[in-house]
Amino acid sequence: MKVLGGIGMLATCRAEGGQGEIHAIADAAIAWDGGRIAWTGPEAQLPPEYRSGERQEAGGRLVVPGLADCHTHLAFGGWRATEFEQRSRGATYLEIARAGGGIASTMRATREASEESLLARASGFLKEMIRLGVTTVECKSGYGLSTDAELKLLRVYRRLAAALPARIIPTFLGAHTIPPEFRDDRAGYLRLVIEEMIPAVAGERLARCCDVFVEETAFSAEEGREVLLAGRAAGLAPKLHADQLTSSGGAELAAEVGALSADHLECVSEAGVEAMAEAGVVAVSLPIASLYLRQSPMPARRLIEAGVPVAVATDFNPGSAPSYHLPLALTLACTLQRMTPAEALKGATIIAARALGVQDACGSLEPGKAADFSVIDAPDVNTWLYHFRPSTYMQTVIGGASAWKA
Repeated sequence: MKVLGGIGMLATCRAEGGQGEIHAIADAAIAWDGGRIAWTGPEAQLPPEYRSGERQEAGGRLVVPGLADCHTHLAFGGWRATEFEQRSRGATYLEIARAGGGIASTMRATREASEESLLARASGFLKEMIRLGVTTVECKSGYGLSTDAELKLLRVYRRLAAALPARIIPTFLGAHTIPPEFRDDRAGYLRLVIEEMIPAVAGERLARCCDVFVEETAFSAEEGREVLLAGRAAGLAPKLHADQLTSSGGAELAAEVGALSADHLECVSEAGVEAMAEAGVVAVSLPIASLYLRQSPMPARRLIEAGVPVAVATDFNPGSAPSYHLPLALTLACTLQRMTPAEALKGATIIAARALGVQDACGSLEPGKAADFSVIDAPDVNTWLYHFRPSTYMQTVIGGASAWKA
């Protein structure tokens, strides 16, 4: 048995209550055993049977559940810094994509990269994320866009999960865009995704989820439906990139197929908001992408007020969101989207876990769940996200073991 005492504020982030209810406990302690939480509460009420456990001190700091980044593209080849300059000069995401940049550019670099080099690179990124208190990461494929290259990316994630302590949720995103060799044969690429890629992914159990990019430059809602239903039939839970650049019916499709989440939603329609609320689909906000693309962000307040749970993630990728700093995304959710710090935190813990279908295992600090938590050098959640600084993160614990400590 281990005990962490001296916690100034413990945000347990249980599922019940509204978006901003993080179930905070002042002057708290946590007890865990065998990698799972045994007890949380005010330290003065620590049960006698836990007082003899190995004790650690938080020094009056904030403790939060391990953060869950529920939307990343962690493994990819190359970078796209030239596009950053192009956008600074006025080029749009769509213009860059139509000129052969964007996803197609990263696809070429990813196909050329070896599995070993992709693993080494992704491992470096993940280690830095763990230092920021991130303990669960969704990792999408989608930069291979051929059967062999997509399987290569997903095998990288399987190896990554075995090598590092963070919980990895792999997602198949073969339907990210149409690769150049299929530019004149959309139907042929859809057949490849549905009839070859999905069975291969499911056969090797390389992914938990199936994603599709429903957008003007990618796939229509009708095409997305085919992919997601095929994925669901193969045992892969549906997720969507939806309504990022145009209102394309992605939110409505997410509700129709019972998706775990619809992500982006900068251009979501009122009908889409209503459908997601009724179906219980999580909306995933990606404010770093909105910032880099100079785009109006997801209307988080409108979604929350409509009863849609809002998660917050990084969208880490080499083009539109080249940062894996989830706490930065939380601060941006507050400044750009008018979410409160508590709402943002809940969006990166239990709601993010729900967006990945793992809310029964992690995402909150309550008995029976994984002992995943982060010790933060701040007195409370408001101060943490308001006073943004690099030296805030003191310790990350995953499965009851220290994964990083300052």
